[in-house]
Amino acid sequence: MQKLGIIALESARNAGQQIDAILSGWRGGEHFLVPAQCPRFGSGEAKGIVMESVRDRDIYVLVDVCNPSVSYKMDGITNRMSPDDHFQDLKRVIAACNGKAGRITVIMPFLYESRQHRRTGRESLDCAMMLQELENMGVHDIITFDAHDSRVQNAIPFSGFEDVSPALQFTQALLTEYEDLKIDTEHMMFISPDEGATQRVVFLASIFGVNIGMFYKRRDYSTIVDGMNPIIAHDFCGESVEGKDVIVVDDMISSGGSIIDVAKQLKDRGAARVFVFATFGLFTNGFEKFDSAYSQGLFDRVFTTNLIYQKPELLQKDWYFSVGMNRYVAAIIDNLNRGGSMTEISRPAERIKEMVEIYRGKNA
Repeated sequence: MQKLGIIALESARNAGQQIDAILSGWRGGEHFLVPAQCPRFGSGEAKGIVMESVRDRDIYVLVDVCNPSVSYKMDGITNRMSPDDHFQDLKRVIAACNGKAGRITVIMPFLYESRQHRRTGRESLDCAMMLQELENMGVHDIITFDAHDSRVQNAIPFSGFEDVSPALQFTQALLTEYEDLKIDTEHMMFISPDEGATQRVVFLASIFGVNIGMFYKRRDYSTIVDGMNPIIAHDFCGESVEGKDVIVVDDMISSGGSIIDVAKQLKDRGAARVFVFATFGLFTNGFEKFDSAYSQGLFDRVFTTNLIYQKPELLQKDWYFSVGMNRYVAAIIDNLNRGGSMTEISRPAERIKEMVEIYRGKNA
């Protein structure tokens, strides 16, 4: 087993400290954080600095490319860091390791440029280029969560790519928070808000033993707005949701318009309670829409993980539940450092099924 080292970029500093504390508790008090930073010159240019030796160590680099709270000064003006800036800092720190680390694993919960994963016209393929760039820099493995489309790993067929599902943690949160759920086909359904989320929904619905429904995004392909074809409507495919608790599952909430529209349609169709599972809560347009929708009774709870930066205001919302993932990330690092398999950790179907059966037994 190689000596473990964790480099947490500024975007993931808090998570890195908590993960280190968890690992320290498991491993007899030893700490594993390797100090590193990316200072800026007055021109806005930067460099990566690793402040202790990483020679022959098993290094895990944590980065949150969606953290807008980190800033830097350029020409005396404060700028918030974009995903592009965070990715550049990631490369700087990898380069600062000088090829001396025994193995480098990048833990990037929100996969950088994952929404630009395919080409439909004269477009760039940013996610594929990013993965190949990391591979060329000597990165051995990339750990991400609920990738927008995991098939993008085909861009690096000879490197490790682990797409981890947070389904277990979502299940734990829901079943712990609500004690009156009836898990059967008469009282519960999982809902895909679009065709892209169907695989996630099928996975959870199969374990819970309930049915699924799906919304289809009807778009205006004759128009492009902000680089995309605008959504005209969400059309529903599936059996009746009347009187059932429904769980909408998606990889992210961006502006939230689609999720709120889906929730409204489900309530209009007679759904009892509407819960939302979304791995990443970006809330790029703020919370006003969600506050209004919640006050109208369109949904009951939104669950997202703490894998990316969470705005302090979000954590105060009555309709929000933060699903903690630091212990899970620590378990992944511990497992990989010991040479273990990722199969059961990345998609823990048996553990979820066992949890559902225990819940059913308690509420029988």
